[in-house]
Amino acid sequence: FAGVTGLVTPGFYSAETLNWEAQGIGQDLIDLFLITPVLILSAWMAWRGSKAGLLLWGGALFYLIYTFVIYCFAVHFNSLFLVYCLILGLSFYAFLSFLISYADEPVTDWFSGRAPVAFTAWFLIGIAAVFYLLWLSEVVPAMLSNQAPDSLVQTGLFTNPVHVLDLSVCLPGLILTGILLLKNKPMGRLLAPVMLTFCILMDITIGSLVVVMNRHGIEGGWFLTGIMGVLAIVSLVLLVLHLRALKSSGGELLSPAS
Repeated sequence: FAGVTGLVTPGFYSAETLNWEAQGIGQDLIDLFLITPVLILSAWMAWRGSKAGLLLWGGALFYLIYTFVIYCFAVHFNSLFLVYCLILGLSFYAFLSFLISYADEPVTDWFSGRAPVAFTAWFLIGIAAVFYLLWLSEVVPAMLSNQAPDSLVQTGLFTNPVHVLDLSVCLPGLILTGILLLKNKPMGRLLAPVMLTFCILMDITIGSLVVVMNRHGIEGGWFLTGIMGVLAIVSLVLLVLHLRALKSSGGELLSPAS
């Protein structure tokens, strides 16, 4: 509903800068044509008892939390404000319920020994390290010179919500998941597919937003789109391997025998 309204209402993001307006339209397209189908399909699979669907659903929920924090705090007040708050609240508490429900589960026993555990752990840690370097290379010089980063000038925001979410929540989460995975902890095995799903959706989002921005006359980095594409493919391969390693009681929809 939020995505449709933002797309069909003329001038819905007119209070934003051209850069932020283009990103808002792009995000609405992604929410409508990618995130909503993934969320519905994974929820249906989870309801049918598929652990693969459950893990995909967790990743989609985490993505919604990330996205709608931005909608709530970095988009000018509009007629969808309460809808943004509702989606953020539902996503947050659904994800919290997901974590609490399976905190004491022997999640390690869900999987066979075929999942690329160590590689996935270092891949997640590596992604976090790269983005820490990327964001800090923008933030630290701006802080030292007491000037706003270019991204803030382009979007017209007070602070960059992506910096806030990544530096304080997402990147530490990737590192923590990697560490737990290296130790073969149940929570690490639970969160790894969730984080891989989140990474896939976010990589597709970033790459797609560059395309949308270019169509709105804003020069974007096609190199960045290529990098996001590579990361999405690697994340997808790892996710499929983890889901195929689920034992028949939960991964039947993605098992080799299906």
